[in-house]
Amino acid sequence: MYRLLVVDDEEIITDGLYEVFHNWMPDKLDVCRAYSGKEALGWMSRTRIDIVLTDIRMPGMSGLELSGQIRSQWPRCRVVFLTGYSEFDYAYQAIQIPNARYLLKTEGYDKVMATVLEVIQEFERDGQMGETLQKLQEQSETLVFLEQWELLRQLIADSSLIQGSGERLADDLRRLDIPLNPDLPVMLTLGRFSTISGKAYGEKRDAFKAVQLIWNSFMGDGISSVGMLDLHGDMVWLLQPLAQEPDKNLSLYLEGMLELIQEACMSSLGLPVAFTFSGFACQWQSITPQYDRLKQLQQLKVGDGISMILKDRTEPSEAYSENGEIAAAVRSGSMEAHLEAGREADFLRELKQLEDAVLSSSGNVELAAQAYYSVALVLLAGMKRMGPQARVGERERLLRLDGHASIKEAFRFLEQTAVELFRFRRMDDRDKTSHVIDRICQYIEDHLGEDVSLVHLAEVHYFNPSYLSRLFKQERGINLSEYIDKCRIRRSKELLKGADLKIREVALLVGYDAAHSFTRFFKKATGLTPQEYRDSLYRL
Repeated sequence: MYRLLVVDDEEIITDGLYEVFHNWMPDKLDVCRAYSGKEALGWMSRTRIDIVLTDIRMPGMSGLELSGQIRSQWPRCRVVFLTGYSEFDYAYQAIQIPNARYLLKTEGYDKVMATVLEVIQEFERDGQMGETLQKLQEQSETLVFLEQWELLRQLIADSSLIQGSGERLADDLRRLDIPLNPDLPVMLTLGRFSTISGKAYGEKRDAFKAVQLIWNSFMGDGISSVGMLDLHGDMVWLLQPLAQEPDKNLSLYLEGMLELIQEACMSSLGLPVAFTFSGFACQWQSITPQYDRLKQLQQLKVGDGISMILKDRTEPSEAYSENGEIAAAVRSGSMEAHLEAGREADFLRELKQLEDAVLSSSGNVELAAQAYYSVALVLLAGMKRMGPQARVGERERLLRLDGHASIKEAFRFLEQTAVELFRFRRMDDRDKTSHVIDRICQYIEDHLGEDVSLVHLAEVHYFNPSYLSRLFKQERGINLSEYIDKCRIRRSKELLKGADLKIREVALLVGYDAAHSFTRFFKKATGLTPQEYRDSLYRL
């Protein structure tokens, strides 16, 4: 799925273009809008943007200035400039920008739509890697390539061996031409072939070569990385931002590129690939536990058969103290293992033992906090692996020990949360998917007057936007945007039955800041303007 952002300080133009594109290609194009360059940058910081339609002349930040920010953050993004000014200097400046286009507003919607379609077709052609893949298949594996895999497998098997041998690691990375810095933390990404899980290792290796080529074509601009197949036949990459881009939001950039890689693998290779990646960098010594966490995330997926992108959002916690009974219980990690394996009784027994140890620690506040937060992090990680079934407020309360009246009450809350997680874990995949989508639908119903864009819904419910779009379509049979429009029409009709609300007030309650945009939307859906619909009710 590609993401289009419409930017113009004239509200009527922004809303008009948004409505034109909103339901044009809902399976392929997600549309966002902004009324200033600053607001556009807000979207850029939240999600990958592929195409920007922007006015050149805007107060505060011009379209030309905005395009510079776009190129630094999302270098593959295409910019289409819209302006009512035909002066040569504006056109000349726009033409100098790589991959940019220049249109006059007077050329009409058809021309704008045709231009956006051309850009989408360019993206799709870029994703076709047939000739290059053929060249890759003709290349033989080299000794250096095999040695790279052997080093990476050693790191994944037991990264604690790196402790005290950083100089040797640096020598190995240089010798094997691995473009990573041993003095900087790394991020991990796992990829799994959705359709060849039962095939031989050799077939997976050949498929990995093809995926690696696509990976390099998308990641080369902003990320240094090295990849391999693990012993289970899953793909693994270690990544760092390029040295010249220290301020890049690597997690956001990585998620955006994984969407494009996923789509290119499907269009070029016919391979659905699921990705799981760490949202935070870790030290080289922590590669093994981070890898294990991502493997666990792969096993607990929502929406079977859909190529997903899962992000591990739990920050690496600091090492716990080596002193005391509580620290020993926390360090063992057995509670996380019980949660993963579905052993509810064992989990609750250890939680009770931990609580007893806290209560008998003579008021040691530091140890009590350590014990509480260690379990809270296990439960929070479980929520994010098992699906967005818990309310946001509950997630926030997990990380607020001071939100409980006593340590005993805090442990009761941990127990209740754990019981709910185990209950959810016992659901089958179909029930899980239905449960999650029901929660999202309820959220939409409750927040129609607020931001219910695909990007925001994905943020709130801890999904990747493209994955959420596909999951919703699979479960409900319609696009998410269509469902939101139906909800808005239904709510609008309910509100218009009363005479106490003005049309503009109704518009705001269903998510339209401008009454004229709401009127166009309502008439397109019902054949009547809001006022005509209200009048028809009174005539009856």
